Amino acid sequence: MPRYQRRMPEVNEAIVATYLAGGNTRRIRGALQPLLKAAPLSKSAVSRVVATLKSSLETWRTRSLADIDVIYLYLDGFALRVRSAGKVVSVPVLGVVAVLNDGRKQLLALDLCGSESFAAWTGCLADLVARGLRAPVLAVIDGNVGLRRAVSEVWPRAAVQRCCVHKLRNLERKAPKHALAEIRDDFHRIAYATSADAARAAYATFERAWGKRCPGVVASLREGGDELLTFFTFPKAQWKTLRTTNTIERLHEEFRRRVKTQGSLPNEDAAVILLFSLVASGQVRLRKIDGWQKIAAVIRQHTPRAA
Repeated sequence: MPRYQRRMPEVNEAIVATYLAGGNTRRIRGALQPLLKAAPLSKSAVSRVVATLKSSLETWRTRSLADIDVIYLYLDGFALRVRSAGKVVSVPVLGVVAVLNDGRKQLLALDLCGSESFAAWTGCLADLVARGLRAPVLAVIDGNVGLRRAVSEVWPRAAVQRCCVHKLRNLERKAPKHALAEIRDDFHRIAYATSADAARAAYATFERAWGKRCPGVVASLREGGDELLTFFTFPKAQWKTLRTTNTIERLHEEFRRRVKTQGSLPNEDAAVILLFSLVASGQVRLRKIDGWQKIAAVIRQHTPRAA
């Protein structure tokens, strides 16, 4: 045993790995008991080892972002289920994932908030800027009004792409059941068009077809406006990646899969620590975007030329 230590480092590593794989304190103790035999782990010992993940999170939250060459940003909020005052509640979390100049994705922020408001998003983005993050070429966002306003104030020159998946959900909520399939198909003709011109033509067709039959659906489509079509101005190989915020939604799905046997986490901090640690440890991987080889062309296109 190393001096001044009660456990081999490998034991601590096993505790953390088991925790990230889905084990709670009770299950971790049970799994390791046959190995440790006469020196079983106490509940507090397991908790202390798991708590070391918190220090890694705090270091990550305060690190400098000045050396990051960000091209695109995905911004979206999602809810984590935690226990609070004896009840299971949903806690909003603001997520930000960057696409770097080599196509790799990097998690930049996981901020707990009271609600997904303008003030919350402004605080999140202002913190990124204060740590040195430069403005992205494109921000891919959901339809949250507060987020859209925050992006326009913090990065007024950044292009904005509204998530097509979120918009389709909005349309479906306003559509009668008998028309859902047809509306979905017509919207897909916009989002999956072969060119910007074809998308605009499909957009106009959608308005004509549904303007009188479902005015609420058309009003919702118009609310997204041209920002639903921004991705067409980028390389075609990247369209699939840039038209939605699925990058962050997949992150949330991985988290839900990890905690499905527990239903919820003990508190808000535990939820964020777990989500961050899953990414930092590599158990949840953020792969390169489709068409990453075309990023150099995007950089050239959006770099101001010297006079």
